[in-house]
Amino acid sequence: MIGHDLTFVPPAQRVAGTARLACDRNGGRTRLRRLYQDGSAKIRMPAVSADPLEAVLINTAGGLTGGDRLGWQVDVGAGAAASITTQACEKVYRAAADRAEVRVKLTVGAGGRIAWLPQETIVFDRSAFARGLELELAAGAEALVLEATVFGRLAMGERAAHGAFHDRWRVSQDGALVHAEDFRIGPDIAAILGRSAVAGGAIAMATVLMISPRVEALLDPAREIIGGQGDGSVWSVKKSGKLLARLFAEDGYQLRKRLVPLVELLNGRAGLPKLWSL
Repeated sequence: MIGHDLTFVPPAQRVAGTARLACDRNGGRTRLRRLYQDGSAKIRMPAVSADPLEAVLINTAGGLTGGDRLGWQVDVGAGAAASITTQACEKVYRAAADRAEVRVKLTVGAGGRIAWLPQETIVFDRSAFARGLELELAAGAEALVLEATVFGRLAMGERAAHGAFHDRWRVSQDGALVHAEDFRIGPDIAAILGRSAVAGGAIAMATVLMISPRVEALLDPAREIIGGQGDGSVWSVKKSGKLLARLFAEDGYQLRKRLVPLVELLNGRAGLPKLWSL
């Protein structure tokens, strides 16, 4: 007690976690070189018999809210290959104050490849969230990057009407910036998504980026999968290529129905992460 009529309320405990993974090519396949875990950020690696090395990211707190901080770092060595996903969808809950933040740093050595394929981020009403993704590719390295977001859960009668959401990507190859974007929405999320020039009422969306010399041959089959709710384009960058696709849908299930075959197409022999399903 403080005085006669005031009760001390301790500050709420916040999520804080950092995890780092490094792998190299050794003995004809990709092997773990270093693993560091702190706080609520954990990494588990399913047993695989061949490349790529697979890693599953886990936030043991079960979700994020204002003031929470998570950091993920993955270093893929020259000639190595890694596929990264999450145990489940990340949920961003209502924030009483501050915002939740996630920072991702990915580096890939010459001739290496990374597939960054987390499951969807589900945004709840009156949440505040910022995510930053930084990817550095050496010459000849390849990457497949996906981030999908669902604003609310219609099946549960939940819609993210208000809040703040910021997604920032910076991708460089051989020292040169090859992709940059900042997506912001809020505070009237539902009203903005409802505009015909934005999403026409759709609440689920995804961005897929692929850096590889093979992207031109993949554009037409990718567009067939994407259909009328989204599109894709291809550019030449740094003696390689860039495929960028945007998808949107009425809900998370309809979005995933197209993401699954799209990831299977773009990820080649590695296919879909084992934890992904419809």
